[in-house]
Amino acid sequence: MSSPVDLSTPISQVGLVGVGVMGAPMARNLMKAGFSVVAWNRTRARMDALVGDGASAGNSAADVAARSELVITIVSDSPDVVAVATGSDGVFAGARPGTIVVDMSTISPAVTRDLAAQASAHALTWLDAPVSGGEAGAIAGTLTIMVGGDAPAFARAQPVLSAMGSRVTHMGPSGHGQMTKLCNQILVAINLLGASEALSFASRAGLDVERVYSALTAGAANSWALEKLGRKMIDRDFAPAFKVKLQQKDLRLVSEAARDVRTPVLGTALVEQLLRTLEAQDKGELGTQALITVLEQLGAR
Repeated sequence: MSSPVDLSTPISQVGLVGVGVMGAPMARNLMKAGFSVVAWNRTRARMDALVGDGASAGNSAADVAARSELVITIVSDSPDVVAVATGSDGVFAGARPGTIVVDMSTISPAVTRDLAAQASAHALTWLDAPVSGGEAGAIAGTLTIMVGGDAPAFARAQPVLSAMGSRVTHMGPSGHGQMTKLCNQILVAINLLGASEALSFASRAGLDVERVYSALTAGAANSWALEKLGRKMIDRDFAPAFKVKLQQKDLRLVSEAARDVRTPVLGTALVEQLLRTLEAQDKGELGTQALITVLEQLGAR
C-alpha cells in the first residue's frame, strides 16, 4: 500500500471523479488556484478538453484516489456515488490512509452517513459538500457549498473548497451538508412555483408581462427564480440550466428525508406533482422553468 497522506502539509494534489456540467468548470477553477488535478469520468470523451487545459487523466476512480490527497466526487445520484466510492475500482479501493473524500453531489443524507462510516473503516474521512449555484456558479467559482462532517477535515479541505465557491459553510456532522441542500431545494421549488404562477396569472389577466416582470423584480416579490427563470419563461426559453428530471431527483430526496424527520413539505410535494406532468409528456430534459407550461395547460379554456 502507498504511504499515508502527509497531514502536516497543505493539500496540493486534488482528484476529481465526475467532470460533467459542474465538475469540469470546478476542476478548471482548482487548477487556476494552483492545485494539481487528476480527473476521471465514466464517459472518457468528457475528459479530453480538461486534459487539454492541464489536468491529468486518471484510469479509474481508484487511480484518481491513489494519486490525490483529497478526492472530489460529483455525480448524479446516490447509487452513482456508492458505485464510484465502493466499487472494485472505486475511491475506497485506491485511496491512501488520511485521504479526504468530498462528495459534492446531491444525494440521500442516510446514504451519506453510511458512506462516511465506510470511509472511516478505510482510515479515510468523508465530507458531504453539496453545492448551489448551478453551472454559472461553477464556471465563476461562486458556488455556495454546504459541508457536513469532521471539523478538522473541513478546515484542511477549506482552501480547496474556497477555490470553487464564494460561500463555504460547515453545517455540522456527517449528513448535515446534504440536509442543508435539501432545505435549499425546498426553497428553489417553491420559489419556482411562485414565479410560474405570477407570470401565468399576469398573462391570463391581460397584463403586459414585460412590465410586470420589470415591476416585480424591483420589489419585495423578487427572487432568483423570478429574475433568472422568469426571464426565460417570458422568452419561452426552456433550455435546461437545471433539468426537470434532476429537480425531481432532489425533490424525491426531500420527500424521503421529510418522512424520516416527520415533518410536512406540502409546497414541495405540489411542485413535485406538477413537474411529474412534464415527465409524463417526455419533457424531463427541459429546464425547470418549463413548469409554467403546466400551469398554462391547467388554465387553458
